[in-house]
Amino acid sequence: MGLQRLLQFRAVDVVVPMALVAVLVAVHLATPGAMETLRYERAAVLAGEAWRLVTGHLVHADAAHLGWNVLGVLIVGFLFARDYSPSQWLGILLASLAATNLGFLLFEPQLDWYVGFSGVLHGLMAAGLVAWLRATRDPITWFVAALFAAKLAWEHFAGALPFTAESLSLPVVHEAHTYGSVGGLLAALWLQRRPGRAASL
Repeated sequence: MGLQRLLQFRAVDVVVPMALVAVLVAVHLATPGAMETLRYERAAVLAGEAWRLVTGHLVHADAAHLGWNVLGVLIVGFLFARDYSPSQWLGILLASLAATNLGFLLFEPQLDWYVGFSGVLHGLMAAGLVAWLRATRDPITWFVAALFAAKLAWEHFAGALPFTAESLSLPVVHEAHTYGSVGGLLAALWLQRRPGRAASL
């Protein structure tokens, strides 16, 4: 089933991921030099600058940072776009964003600031894998799920993947990946238990 999904990819499936890519690129181009104003910053958020809980995930440190996240969005879109409706993807995105913010505020008091979409992106990936695992048990599905779990485990115990860390001008906050994944997982499980949960299931 996983292989069939890839071979049956349709042009309409790129609408949601391309819209998301457009937002990320537009924010990057429209806000040069504004990273400090828009980033998640713990002290500023606690002082009432709540917009940072959203903008911090949309702004990037540089073009390389943006490029990695855009590539991730395109991969997730290619693999999983048809597994949820656009409104369901929006719910998953918001849940992943909220879980990442909550994780930072509750469990990462030493994290002064953060930028980037990778926490939310991992939530989208986790949700896509939930849909695949509910629909099929073929080897490709298990392989992709195992790779994702191995990546999170590596980051938890050994830190950021070397080739990713070396290409960025700022440290990788791998905790964001864990929190985002939890948010996406919970949102997907909620959607899976509701009637008419996903268009392709």
